[in-house]
Amino acid sequence: MHGERPFHEELRAAIAASGLSLDRIHERLRLRGVPVSAATLSSWQSGRHQPERRRSLSALTVLEDVLALPPAALSARLAPPRPRGRWLPPGDTHPALDRAWPLGDARHAVDVRWDSSLTRLSCHNRAEVDGERRLRSLSSRRLLRAEADGADRWIALYRLDSPGPPPRIRLAEPLRLGTVVELPEEGLLVAEMLFERPLARGETVIVDYTVEHREPLPVSQHVETAIHVPMREHLLEVRFAAEALPSACYSFRTTGLEREGRARFRRERRLRLDAAGAVHAVALGAEGCRFGIRWVWE
Repeated sequence: MHGERPFHEELRAAIAASGLSLDRIHERLRLRGVPVSAATLSSWQSGRHQPERRRSLSALTVLEDVLALPPAALSARLAPPRPRGRWLPPGDTHPALDRAWPLGDARHAVDVRWDSSLTRLSCHNRAEVDGERRLRSLSSRRLLRAEADGADRWIALYRLDSPGPPPRIRLAEPLRLGTVVELPEEGLLVAEMLFERPLARGETVIVDYTVEHREPLPVSQHVETAIHVPMREHLLEVRFAAEALPSACYSFRTTGLEREGRARFRRERRLRLDAAGAVHAVALGAEGCRFGIRWVWE
């Protein structure tokens, strides 16, 4: 076993070591109720395709036994499922999570492999600004669709504008917290939100959570989110306490994800406060941008 070997190379080596032909392996799988053709096995070991559907993933467990491999010797080598769906870009060209949000030391602590197979259908983020003009909490409710069998988690990221204790996170049932990484020196929180069960391709799931700050923050004047893959609808709302109503609010949207470096074109639009002291902005069909609301006080 070589730790860095990808799935298809591990499978090819295991088949060679077993001395079995693909037809013999197919027959042994068939006798155990797992019909995987010799052609499919050939495409797996060549790297042209990999198991992604529920039935194929289940077959791996039997295949590992047929080839006298330890449990998960093959399944642990699988690459992330190929993205599919109308609201995903073709191929694997969309930016990874760590481009939109640099993950630092958290990158290897959380399982991000399902990110590219969860289509973002809609998102509603709501920020609460308190009477002292500080961002108190941010609630997020997302509708996701699985484009491959097996997706079992969503990765949430939240970064403060400056170093400090990351906020607490509260989940709506039936979500459960998995690994949580807090990096105070970067003001970063990365959390795995585990679904009730792995999703089948085409299933949807609601991810509903709130982050609450542990310590008072400096006066806030904007909220912003990175949209690193296409999203059908993104609704951003900011609610202000009655004693902290701003004099003006603007929505903005950039043409890229970069925070620094080359200048980013920024489209802005004036927003009007409603009777509840709130403003909102909607981005439709957005991708590869930063979307937010900023405000000023007199």
